Amino acid sequence: MSEALTAGKAGGEASVTDSDVLSASISLQPIRRPWGSIAPARLAALQIRLTILEQAKRAGVGHVGSALSVADIIAALYAGGMDVADPDAPNRDRLVLSKGHAALALYAALHQRGWLTREELDTYCGDGSLLGVHPEHRLRGIDFSTGSLGHGLAMGAGAALAARLQGSSRRVFVLLSDGECNEGSVWESAMFAAHQELSNLIVLIDMNGQQALGYTRHVLDLEPMDRRWDAFGWDAQVVDGHDVGAMLDAIDRLDPVTGPPHVLVARTTFGRGVSFMENQIRWHYFPMSDQEYERAVDEVRAAE
Repeated sequence: MSEALTAGKAGGEASVTDSDVLSASISLQPIRRPWGSIAPARLAALQIRLTILEQAKRAGVGHVGSALSVADIIAALYAGGMDVADPDAPNRDRLVLSKGHAALALYAALHQRGWLTREELDTYCGDGSLLGVHPEHRLRGIDFSTGSLGHGLAMGAGAALAARLQGSSRRVFVLLSDGECNEGSVWESAMFAAHQELSNLIVLIDMNGQQALGYTRHVLDLEPMDRRWDAFGWDAQVVDGHDVGAMLDAIDRLDPVTGPPHVLVARTTFGRGVSFMENQIRWHYFPMSDQEYERAVDEVRAAE
């Protein structure tokens, strides 16, 4: 990877090259269990964070903290958690990014998999681009258009039921935000999925404790989240949303054939990896200045 990573719009010009960031290209080829090493997924998460920062800075847009929050979850899914060797294979696992405003993390993973070119990635938030702030299903590798919070689980439940009716072994993963669980439609879908015993449906909740208007404990406290889902008939577990190995182990232990649907409540930190963004509401919206971008990249690179 030798292209220049450019940065602009929000406060001037800055740049960093791929060779400055990592010494070698990172592969997200699917690795099915037994899982030999979690190192590739950890490196993938690092590169996802760098791509998030680079593209958000270049486009001069926000939602940086939300995307950083799910970088490890996305890396775990695309580095072995999901079976997606071919984005066009009928029997591939499906992903619904219900918290669509974190799409930049997903675009970064698609780029690493080779399904999104550097030229396409560099159109993020540009006029006429398919790479908007929220994902569009017309883009290869995106199964569902999302963005209106609260509707992703309904689509995921329908997709899981369709797989069963078609006799397919594919699983359906839905990535929700914790603030999104304020929506009544989430719980309607949760009841439906439990009633249908959709064991091939796996929900991951980005439990970062924040939403657009404040901290979730102040807006609408849903703790303990795992017990709420358990009460709705789901198999509920709590995991560290920044421990890719723990998430891969948890996914691997789930029964996708019989029993209830599954939910992994992933404890995360908003803005993970960039100290001045962590747990700060303003980074739900704000673009970065040149100085903030440089500091953010330095901090993420230091974790290598």
